[in-house]
Amino acid sequence: MRQADRPLSPHLQVYRPQLTSMLSITHRATGIALSIGTLLLVWWLVAAAAGKDAYDAAQGFLGSWLGILLLVGWAYSLFYHLCAGIRHLAWDAGYGFDLPTVYRSGWAVVGASGILTLIAIIAGFAGWRH
Repeated sequence: MRQADRPLSPHLQVYRPQLTSMLSITHRATGIALSIGTLLLVWWLVAAAAGKDAYDAAQGFLGSWLGILLLVGWAYSLFYHLCAGIRHLAWDAGYGFDLPTVYRSGWAVVGASGILTLIAIIAGFAGWRH
């Protein structure tokens, strides 16, 4: 067999996605999303410092359906990254390495992230004034 004919290893097409790999990929993706979302926060803060017109423009965008979607995504990224980070801290302390606990804690990260995001959405809309 020639070297050019051999598959690369590890090859993503060979492996089935598993909960652990999806959680790892999502942890990395939410880290990137947090970085991008922070730019949105900086824009809002700069607009607040720049004056009424700039602030109204930022608020107008953030209050639009796209702005709300971005804020919800940023909130989910924040809570997912937080919960996954806490899970990693437990691993760093030597806990939770057996396979059933890995899966339970993984699903707990997903569930807690969703619940915390929902609470943040409810709190955000409860305090929102037009």
